[in-house]
Amino acid sequence: MPEGPEIRIAADKIQRAIRPRPTTEVFFAFDHLKHFESDLAGCRVTEVETRGKAMLTHFDNGLSVYTHNQLYGKWMVRKAYDFPETNRQLRFAIHNDKKSALLYSASDIQILSSRSEIESHPFLSKLGPDVLSKELQPVALQALLRSKKHHRRRFSTLYLDQHFLAGIGNYLRSEILFVAKLNPYLRPIDCTDEQLHSLADASISISYQSYKYKGVTNDLDLANKLKAKGLRYRDYRYWVFGRVDQPCYICATPIVKEMVSSRRIYYCPNCQPLPV
Repeated sequence: MPEGPEIRIAADKIQRAIRPRPTTEVFFAFDHLKHFESDLAGCRVTEVETRGKAMLTHFDNGLSVYTHNQLYGKWMVRKAYDFPETNRQLRFAIHNDKKSALLYSASDIQILSSRSEIESHPFLSKLGPDVLSKELQPVALQALLRSKKHHRRRFSTLYLDQHFLAGIGNYLRSEILFVAKLNPYLRPIDCTDEQLHSLADASISISYQSYKYKGVTNDLDLANKLKAKGLRYRDYRYWVFGRVDQPCYICATPIVKEMVSSRRIYYCPNCQPLPV
């Protein structure tokens, strides 16, 4: 599933391609949305907003299209009406005279007609703060970690809960906890204020780095050195995620992979020890 940085990157591409010109056509695959096609034709996209892993495409007639990629959704931006050869099903498309923004395979698409409808949306209204929000500061996130609602929850489950912090998924969870040097099975109540501040800072900085550098959460100098040696993107991208049994870049201890609620998590048992 795409995580917050990937959704934000997609939103940026869509906004650059579609916002400058009025739409020539909007397409919905689902019958219950078909009647909105004529309402949106000829309109302009005013903003493509993200909230965690969800996207809101706002039009100048007051309508907004809510989309969530879930596991298989994929956005593509191409020349106008230049459809790719794919077995995926087109679910939603925005066309202007230069570009097309195409959403394939996603099934969660809705029309929202007002700001109040957006804010009361069953999914959006329950989201925690967006990890990529410019307003989110480490001190506020540290307080959230200390709150009674969250302070007894293991990081391994807390950091996949979109009600706690929106936009984090499997790879960001592993990378954030590694950078903060915290074991996935610890809880906020087990940590010092200094540790929680480090975790809050890493949550924001690693997520933003992933957004800015197209998914790279590893140390940037190290990633560039590994890339120069001919390593593939997937082999220099992460500190620990997907690197089971490979040596930790800090201490050379083999990286461990475990399953928590059917989701993969990776960590270094030496850099992220459990207290004795």
